[in-house]
Amino acid sequence: MNGPLPFFVYGTLRPGEHNHDRFLRGRTSAEEPARLPGAVLYDGPGYPYVIENDGDGTVLGELVTAFPDGYHALSAVLDELEEYFGPDDPRNVYVRVARDVETARGSVTAWVYVAADVMARELRARGTVIPGGDWTARKAPTRPQAPAAPRTP
Repeated sequence: MNGPLPFFVYGTLRPGEHNHDRFLRGRTSAEEPARLPGAVLYDGPGYPYVIENDGDGTVLGELVTAFPDGYHALSAVLDELEEYFGPDDPRNVYVRVARDVETARGSVTAWVYVAADVMARELRARGTVIPGGDWTARKAPTRPQAPAAPRTP
């Protein structure tokens, strides 16, 4: 598939994450919560990685739709960010594949960047799975603790 599909983003491109504003702000006509079933999210070196599996697992993210007149430019920017050089290119860190994702309005086919084979093998062997498949919930926010009240004798 080479059509103007929306993109399923699950890591640093999600709203509130650092790459969202940098790469998506002002380039999308719609953003909505979505889920990718049949996949596991790994906390890989530097970034999250989706690895597809045939069993359990769901990755949470957003479905982002580019403005029609900016689709090709956004696609090129995201391919560069994700180090996707094209089908079967051995330099790929991620591979862009068309997959069905679930939204509140039903199933939608979207582009998803998944870990390339070499990275997927390494992550399966030594990677850390992000429980619940939610990159934004991987680290619980830490609250500063109030100083302890002084003890009185």
